[in-house]
This record gives sequence, structure tokens and C-alpha cells, in this order.
Amino acid sequence: MAKITGLGGVFHVVKDPAATRAWYKEYLGLEGEYGPMLRWSEETGDAPYSLVSHFTDAKYLEPSDKPYMINFRVDDLDGFIETLKARGLEILGYSDEGYGKFAWIMDCDGVKLELWQQVDAP
Repeated sequence: MAKITGLGGVFHVVKDPAATRAWYKEYLGLEGEYGPMLRWSEETGDAPYSLVSHFTDAKYLEPSDKPYMINFRVDDLDGFIETLKARGLEILGYSDEGYGKFAWIMDCDGVKLELWQQVDAP
């Protein structure tokens, strides 16, 4: 039986796609022909996964006014946070939930980005 095998991408409208792609390359080290590209073949974690989560309340997405947030997997969240701070980005928050560590930033278009280091397999 045919099945879904993973998340194919996140698509959204921005004012200046070239500027947004440049921001993602400069601050997050992500680039690709059509936008930031993540290769699952480069993932080294134990039982990595992607999640599509649904909310009834947008409070978790604040301070963004967008109805969505993008979550990126990170292999060393603490080290990545230090890199972002050195580049002048504000870290909105940090949390260690045991199963994973989380931090939040805003991109150049006001989209909240969640950075996640998976600690345990699901």
C-alpha cells in the first residue's frame, strides 16, 4: 500500500524570497536551489522524525503573528545558540524537556522558528 514517507517541504509567501533565502543561508547555514534544503541522509540521531502538530491556540507561536511556526532539527543546540548570539540574533527562549532541547528565534519575515535537538528516540 502506498504511504507518506516524510515531510516534503514548507511553503509560504514572503515579501522578498531572495532576501529570505540569503537570511537562512547567513544565519542558519541552510541553502538550496529552491530554498533551504534539509537532507535526511545527513541526520545522525537515533530514530529521527518530523512532526506535523495542530493547535487550537496560537499562543505557542507568539510573538509571531503568523499562523504557523517552522521547527528545525539541530545536532548541538547549545553550540548553535552561541553561534546565533555571536551573529546578533535574539534568542526568544530555551527549554530542556528531557526528550529534547528547544530554543526559539524569529526569521527576517517575522516567522517564529523553533530549534530542536532530539535527545531520545520517540
